[in-house]
Amino acid sequence: MKITKDSRISFDPVSIIVDGNRWFPMMGEMHFSRYPSQYWEEELAKMKSGGIDIVSLYVIWIHHEEVQGEFDFTGDRDLHSFLEAVKKSGLYCILRIGPWAHGEARNGGFPDWLLQDAKENGYETRTDAPRYLSHVRAFYEKTYEQAEGFFIKDGGPVIGIQIENEYGHCGGKNGQEGENHMKTLLAMAKEIGFDAPIYTATGWGGAVTGGMLPVMGGYCEAPWDQRLTEIEPSGNYIFTRERNDHNIGSDHGLGAGITFDMDKFPYLTAELGGGLQVTHHRRPVATGEDTEAMTMTKLGSGANLLGYYMYHGGTNPYGKLTTLQETRETGYPNDLPEYSYDFNAPLREFGQMEDTYRRVRLLASFVHDFGDDLTDMAYTEQPGNPSKPEDNKSLRSAVRYKTATDFEGKEIPRGYLFVNNYQRRYEMEAHKDAELRAYSEDGSKVLAFFGKRDIKDGDFFFYPFNMEIGEKALLTIDATPVCKLENTDGQGHSTYVFYTDGDREVNADVRGDLDGNSILTITKNEAIHSVKVSIGGRDHLIVSDGDAVTDADGHVQLYYEVSDKEKEIRPVFRCFPQMSAPSGFVQKKAAGKMADFITGDALAIYEGTDHLKNECKGDLEKVSETEYRIKTPGKLDGADEIFLHVEYEADSAKLLKDGTVLTDSFYTGQEWEIGLKRFFDRFGAADELLLNAQLKPLYEGDKIYLQDWPKMVDGKACQIVNIHFIVQYRINIS
Repeated sequence: MKITKDSRISFDPVSIIVDGNRWFPMMGEMHFSRYPSQYWEEELAKMKSGGIDIVSLYVIWIHHEEVQGEFDFTGDRDLHSFLEAVKKSGLYCILRIGPWAHGEARNGGFPDWLLQDAKENGYETRTDAPRYLSHVRAFYEKTYEQAEGFFIKDGGPVIGIQIENEYGHCGGKNGQEGENHMKTLLAMAKEIGFDAPIYTATGWGGAVTGGMLPVMGGYCEAPWDQRLTEIEPSGNYIFTRERNDHNIGSDHGLGAGITFDMDKFPYLTAELGGGLQVTHHRRPVATGEDTEAMTMTKLGSGANLLGYYMYHGGTNPYGKLTTLQETRETGYPNDLPEYSYDFNAPLREFGQMEDTYRRVRLLASFVHDFGDDLTDMAYTEQPGNPSKPEDNKSLRSAVRYKTATDFEGKEIPRGYLFVNNYQRRYEMEAHKDAELRAYSEDGSKVLAFFGKRDIKDGDFFFYPFNMEIGEKALLTIDATPVCKLENTDGQGHSTYVFYTDGDREVNADVRGDLDGNSILTITKNEAIHSVKVSIGGRDHLIVSDGDAVTDADGHVQLYYEVSDKEKEIRPVFRCFPQMSAPSGFVQKKAAGKMADFITGDALAIYEGTDHLKNECKGDLEKVSETEYRIKTPGKLDGADEIFLHVEYEADSAKLLKDGTVLTDSFYTGQEWEIGLKRFFDRFGAADELLLNAQLKPLYEGDKIYLQDWPKMVDGKACQIVNIHFIVQYRINIS
């Protein structure tokens, strides 16, 4: 969807509407003040290539006015420059201006001086208290100075403004007093100049919205939960009309705890957990499958915007007076790392593209090509679908469909059957020879039948019925759609890409004439590693162990990693349709012939002529029981990044340079991964970088939740087991 300054953006109870057309966007959160500014453009390119349309971001008050009256919008805190980078990238923006943000920031983003001022002058923050509003106005005005000229009406990227966060759910007032305060903040923002077609407010858990467009959320676990045990199955893996968090709504009736009329607003999400930020007492690890299965469940439940918090991790900036993370010392329920805000996000603290990134990208690929049509396909409850996540025996399913007209003018149902047999950290019962049918609203009519298949624990998928293939054919297939590649034969015909799971034979029912269009089936693993790109004005599907990213100038770059176990490799990628071999590559296999039905074997293979090398050597020296010296290589010629991997066993760790903390980590059982190029740039390291690692011991009796505990020696764990390096290269292929 292309939005211009003249576009009309609105919404109805179904979806966002742009120039009269329904729009299903993907959104991802990135905090500019938590990432080095010199890398903003390349990270935004990764986001866009990962399928993100809208960047959402907090302007975290304490990051900009830690000392009263001393506003800082410079360097990594430069909102103006970040919005310029967003505009250049071709992305859009939802600006979340608070004033309270949370975001695991100190005081939820409020400066210490504001809380002290409220205490000394006897007023309550997050209310209509005049003195509080005067401080908010000053912050809003300074924020507006940065954002001025970047609204969509000016040709900029900002299409929406979020006011406050979780207001009435996490602090603030409820009822009419809360509604009035939200309206006060909205009126102030508009008066100052925040002029956007959409104003949003978080709507879960009893939050009040002031009449603004409510956005919802859902996380696969709860690291803020004060329990130290495995918690109950998450309701975010259940198909339901319920938009609220399952802990609030599902036991008390549909929509219980929601303050707005769900029939008047579309189902939009802003905070699907793209990962989880661990707390000191609770450290769950969100996997890519956790996020993918939860996202697909929300898609099947009727969501018409998929928004991730966080989509891009980061590092807290240095404070002038204090560290800037959430702590129990400041009255909040959790202790967070002082610096690392990694979040196990799709793009992590140092820009790493992880499995979650690829799995979200796969869903986004479908949404981009078919999501706009999906928006007015209503969620339809299915017979036997369970309402409780504790039910691990019933098969979970949903349908989204609408009545359409086929190429002969007959009315037909067109839509998708969604099936989920995945529940994070709980085993689901297998279903052998399950008959897959899509039913109408009352369950009396079969809309589509996909035959039988075995559904194992952990399986999740969705199948289309009566999907339009060109203008003359309809397809029902037991394979999951990936994307549509246009003009693949150079004659204007398209290829529709699907993935299959397992070795079973695909059942496809084509009604009508494919008319030169084709259907490509690949495996789920190939789909996860696939990216749709534009090369030479034609769509291509790139499949590679590397990640294809299109930069702001339209060049396709392949990010490739070499571990120190491999030492050197030749980069390889596959492509459909075939292309001219890029510089530094030779074509090893030509693409197969175009046919009605084609398989992944038809992808052309391209192999690099030169090896990518990993010659990194480091040194680890134990100084004391809790301290180590680490020597890393300096900049590696031709490499884009070097990742230091630290395998350690302890409660937590800090990485320092000359006594200054660079980043930190709470132990989860994962390797601690640190991107070094920002430190090469910062310290001018050409030959080597000398660092210190400090550990805090983990004891058997420590009151924390870990999914997997390390081996204890004499009742504690406190050691770095090993370090190693992964080298990342960036290779142009167009």
